[in-house]
Amino acid sequence: MELVLDLIHKILNAYLPHMATTALIHFMPLYLFLKFLHFIFRSIFSENVAGKVVLITGASSGIGEHLAYEYAKRGARLVLAARRRRSLQQVADMAYWLGSPDVVPVHADVSKVEDCQRLIEEAISNFGRLDHLVTNAAVTPLYLFENLIEVTKAAPAMDINFWGAVYTTHFAIPYLKETKGKIVAITSSAGVLNAARISFYNASKAAMISFYETLRVELGTQIGITIVTPGLVESELTKGKFLTTEGKLEVDQVMRDVEMSVTPILPVQKCARAIVKSACRGDNYLTEPPWFKTLFVYRIFFPEFLEWFQRWFLFPGPGQPPTEAPSKIILDVTGFKEYGYPKSVLSPHIKVD
Repeated sequence: MELVLDLIHKILNAYLPHMATTALIHFMPLYLFLKFLHFIFRSIFSENVAGKVVLITGASSGIGEHLAYEYAKRGARLVLAARRRRSLQQVADMAYWLGSPDVVPVHADVSKVEDCQRLIEEAISNFGRLDHLVTNAAVTPLYLFENLIEVTKAAPAMDINFWGAVYTTHFAIPYLKETKGKIVAITSSAGVLNAARISFYNASKAAMISFYETLRVELGTQIGITIVTPGLVESELTKGKFLTTEGKLEVDQVMRDVEMSVTPILPVQKCARAIVKSACRGDNYLTEPPWFKTLFVYRIFFPEFLEWFQRWFLFPGPGQPPTEAPSKIILDVTGFKEYGYPKSVLSPHIKVD
């Protein structure tokens, strides 16, 4: 039996890579053509969300806030969730002014399963249905793993980013099935590219991507799932709001500059508009800005090069502070922040309530 199994593996190792590569070369043009036709069809028959019910987590700022505005302009009824009451109410008021006929702000912490259940119940009790679930809430720890003294202080990254999405999805699925609704999972390009110093953020976003890809297989056509992998987008994250090794949220624009350097930051309105369009088209994936997908290709074919580049670019010489990293030096010398960063992220001020 073991000899037969060993022979099977030897045959597969010897021939399958060649067969798969040959098939890829022959069928890729046809696949891309059919995919293009499908995109045109979905664009023509894009979903009209006027009057439909959309629930957005992490809606008090950044991408979540502007997704609320984009859905509002299309006439959707909104359930908005966040931990900051006053900021959430301000977003709800603006969404109503922009065209949403009904907006329900819900104070909730998605790291708590009971809050996630209550959030879905609020949507159903107010509107009797749920059409789109947008899982957007997230925090970003920024530090080297070896500098973490108490490892449990990193737990919020998984509790909010991953489990918060899982909890809300779990309670929403029965209602989304009834409406043949959609899930819009706001993950991150970091879930693919594994940037240094944000290991827990990378891991939480990679877990989200894997979870929703698996869920897409399990649910089939019952619920559409759009997985969004944004690059650097105007938000409190790109302002420099990070979770410290002590588990506190603080703004550190110096380390923001080290980490993000000369990567251009996309205005949040443009990103939110693209996400809503993509969700209404029923896309499986969206990367904004699109050029970030080029880095995914390099991640697949040249992983060693990207690892080497990060080590050189993001880390200073031995015994030097992080501000001496080439990433920070190049940013300062070129003055890139003045034209590559939106003005809002140059200010360290964030919403506190």
